[in-house]
Amino acid sequence: MIRADKISLDTIGKKVENGERLNLDEGVFLYQDDVPLNEVAELANMVRERKNGNYAYYNINTHLNPTNVCVYRCNFCAFRADLRDPRGYLMSDEQILGRGQEAIDNGCTEMHIVGGLHHQMKFEWYVNVVKILHDAFPKLHLKAWTAVEINWFEFLTKKSVRELLEILRDAGLGSMPGGGAEIFHREVRDQICEHKADTGKWHEIHRTAHEMGIKTNATMLYGHIENAYHRVDHLIRLRETQDVSGGFQTFIPLAFHPDNTELAELKKLKKPSVMMDLRTMAVSRLMLDNFPHIKAYWIMLGIGTAQTALSYGADDIDGTVRHELIYHDAGATTPEVMSVEDIQRLIVEAGREPVERDTVYNRVIRDPQNMSEWTTGEPLEVG
Repeated sequence: MIRADKISLDTIGKKVENGERLNLDEGVFLYQDDVPLNEVAELANMVRERKNGNYAYYNINTHLNPTNVCVYRCNFCAFRADLRDPRGYLMSDEQILGRGQEAIDNGCTEMHIVGGLHHQMKFEWYVNVVKILHDAFPKLHLKAWTAVEINWFEFLTKKSVRELLEILRDAGLGSMPGGGAEIFHREVRDQICEHKADTGKWHEIHRTAHEMGIKTNATMLYGHIENAYHRVDHLIRLRETQDVSGGFQTFIPLAFHPDNTELAELKKLKKPSVMMDLRTMAVSRLMLDNFPHIKAYWIMLGIGTAQTALSYGADDIDGTVRHELIYHDAGATTPEVMSVEDIQRLIVEAGREPVERDTVYNRVIRDPQNMSEWTTGEPLEVG
């Protein structure tokens, strides 16, 4: 163990070169402004290339937010609406199936499904969203419902997490997104989302999913009231869960977008800087030694920063992201959809090799005569 007063970029660099695990003090050290970001990036890039070579992954996906009505009032959220709010909406089965057909027509391999916790909708409604899409479009992978939503379903039904996931998997659930993690440390979590799934429950739900063979992602919302200690603590808790259950595929650091949020008004917050975005990407890659992938989510970061992040530890840039609402409601100025050609171009410009993947990181093979037709290829495993 390196004493905190003996930590330096050189001692950290030697550990990274040797494949040794970094500790909390070392992670916090890497967040210091006087630690050269370009040197942290070099270490993160070493790990990134060790795990994923020169590949940069993307997919053709779409988002579905079936309702924005939500019982919770998280003060960082600009998406939610009250039951009687004119902004509130609830999609019909026909609208949901219409989105599924649009996804198929555009060659999507994945639909990412998250939304509000509607006061009047029972668990069966959420199951139905998955079931009707899976029945109509069985080839479309459904990545649905965060741990926060699963925890709400526990409240509604009094069923166990395993029972709920079994029902959803039988209906067509393919994997789970990583939302709702925000910041795990209680000092922060109690201030920004005190009523929704707590840290222990979030991890329990993901561990249970992993035990059942359901792959999941993980996130962290940064750039608001947390500090470097809280961020690194968050990453270590994820790493510990991954040590136990091994089912996390991708970590996605999410930059806080302050527009239209109560938290920003209370704390006079601004969007994190590009330097903070890139440092968080690099530190995440270095701390999460047991995560295969780190994603630069271009919707949140902006296209230019996401492209740069491919040299700061990120190996995935997400996808076409049709119909994303949650972050655009919070002021994201990125396009609402990006073409495959544009994604491939920005990856090549970054000096990486673009590879289309499906949700669980198999290579996707497209029919050059009809790009909406595709088959699944070999698993994408490098290091």
